[in-house]
Amino acid sequence: MSTAVFEGTRLHGATVRLVRDDITELDVDAFVFYASHDLILGSGHGTAISVRGGPSIQKELKALAPLETGQAAVTGAGNLKAKHIVHAVGPRFREPDLERKLRSTMDETLRCARRVGARSLALPAMGAGYYGIPTALCARVMLQALDDHLRSDDALEEVVISVLDTPQWEAFRAALEALDGGKAR
Repeated sequence: MSTAVFEGTRLHGATVRLVRDDITELDVDAFVFYASHDLILGSGHGTAISVRGGPSIQKELKALAPLETGQAAVTGAGNLKAKHIVHAVGPRFREPDLERKLRSTMDETLRCARRVGARSLALPAMGAGYYGIPTALCARVMLQALDDHLRSDDALEEVVISVLDTPQWEAFRAALEALDGGKAR
């Protein structure tokens, strides 16, 4: 996958960037994996995590499973560049209270990143794609939660939002620009 980078913006002292890249390859303190309730690393990024990161990650997850929607757990990142992986269990499309559940998942994800001392964090488009959360809703809720978090927590210096495709890119770019009053580059 070729890397595309949106320069991003500053939110409350943190740099927020948008990239089109493989989240498991990013050089950050922690990245987020949108996990299933049983915490089994399945297809897609789950396969990349288990293959590139090694078996220690799934072994840690086995002791933490299962998680309920809105919960998150942290493991080491094995052989990956990151130090930690935040495994966040969020809602799936058409669940009741979708927006509230996604916000709760984001809040718990950010608390986990803080607990492990992450200064840089990569987030996927949480629930968009495979789990069917509408991309525009995902971008708006994630960025509102991030903005609120950064107002009261200065630990994060860099947040990278890693998207997979053009619709995700466009939704997050528009949401970043709206959040920044149109000043984002």
